[in-house]
Amino acid sequence: MSRIGRLPITVPANVDVAIDGRNITVKGPKGELSRALHPDMTVTRDGAVLTVSRPSEAKHHKQLHGLTRTLVANMVTGVTTGYRKPLEITGVGYRAAKVGDKLQLNLGYSHPIEIAPPAGISFELENPVRLAVVGIDKELVGQIAAQVRATRKPEPYKGKGVKYAGEVVRRKAGKAGKIGGKK
Repeated sequence: MSRIGRLPITVPANVDVAIDGRNITVKGPKGELSRALHPDMTVTRDGAVLTVSRPSEAKHHKQLHGLTRTLVANMVTGVTTGYRKPLEITGVGYRAAKVGDKLQLNLGYSHPIEIAPPAGISFELENPVRLAVVGIDKELVGQIAAQVRATRKPEPYKGKGVKYAGEVVRRKAGKAGKIGGKK
């Protein structure tokens, strides 16, 4: 069996899980998430434990087994604790600000960049150069954080740009000036 797929998912007392055929809905203190799972995968509930099973030992089913279990576990974690993806901004004059619920970024372009959060996502600013994308859907939090990072990726010479907190930017040596010169 899949090492990840065979692990049981413990459902906290304040979370309600509804399984309707291939659709699963998880409600918790932070909100509600629903997802359509692959028709071959079966999710069963036994008290406060969810288990995912597969119909055969085919490679395709083994792959879907671990994926399905992780997706369901992420839904349960999202509605209980939520997800947070921190970002850092590096560069002289580069900063972020919140305008209403939108995120406004000044990243050295001739204009500020505004990013409106989709439903279920919010931006938190610790200071003008440290921010976080917060929400209950892990996939959406990561996608929005990637969109914010893509506005100005960290460049390898000075490291200026938007990067994930803890991300290591591989630095390159700059131009090494001429020795001697042309005659």
